[in-house]
Amino acid sequence: MPVMLRQIFWKPDVVFVVEPPLFCAPAAWIVARLSGGKCWLHVQDFEVDAAFSLGLLPGWLSGVTAGIERWLMRRFDSASTISEAMRLRLREKGGRSPVLFPNWADPSEMQRDSDGASALRASLGISPDQLVCLYSGNIAEKQGLELILETAGLVPEALFLICGQGPALPGLREKARTNGLKNVRFLSLQPKEKLPALLSMADIHLVVQKRGAADLVMPSKLANILAVGGITVVTAEPETELGRMAEGDAACVYRCDPEDPRVLAQAIRHLLRNEDRCDELKRKARLYAARMIAKDHVLREFERRLIALSGGERS
Repeated sequence: MPVMLRQIFWKPDVVFVVEPPLFCAPAAWIVARLSGGKCWLHVQDFEVDAAFSLGLLPGWLSGVTAGIERWLMRRFDSASTISEAMRLRLREKGGRSPVLFPNWADPSEMQRDSDGASALRASLGISPDQLVCLYSGNIAEKQGLELILETAGLVPEALFLICGQGPALPGLREKARTNGLKNVRFLSLQPKEKLPALLSMADIHLVVQKRGAADLVMPSKLANILAVGGITVVTAEPETELGRMAEGDAACVYRCDPEDPRVLAQAIRHLLRNEDRCDELKRKARLYAARMIAKDHVLREFERRLIALSGGERS
């Protein structure tokens, strides 16, 4: 709080705060009000809703928490979030005319890197013809990554690579060891400069969500996967935002039902047998990234709204 309060003296035009964590929002709102500026809340993840939905918090707290959250969100001059489904939820919670501010991908950095992918495979001792299914990102309870371990047991010809860190990692490692899953490997977070090679190395990307959680979060990893033209299997219900990305002529991901290892295994094998479908997904993934979430496009719109919120008057 003292660090935040010091910002009052240079009188910012807009105070922009990202949730989660929710507890940072009150300090940002106070600074904006005391400095005479506007306050903008950006919701990257409805972490509280997800915690209740997945049973990580006791249900008796939900009413109190929802009331506090609604009271707080109504105080902000502007609100935004990263998907259309989350934007509608933010409006229901009292966010003032919430707008879409999606996770972006930088096409100048996130390009397919076949040479880097080959070198990375060699450094990890993975043969060029080995099928790789990659999960890369946060390793927490809300993802339900036990599904990947269960699926690995059904698809022994594939190497399942789990790359990242998080509170659920030790438990996953132990389960993989206990179950004797020789086709599951864990990697630590890779440096940013290796990310295009890592994403290009995967034959199939896994974006895993538990049932009921898909519209409470939008995995940030997906933007860069699409930018490199990755083939992505998402586990989500069809009516969710992730599910709708698998529908219609512009479908850029492949969807299967969540929390069912047999269904996920079938999805993986279906794609492996359909080269034309995979080529189509790669092409549409890159097209979606270029048209919808390219960094310059997203930031130009953000700048426009930021200037409008500040009134374009203060310096």
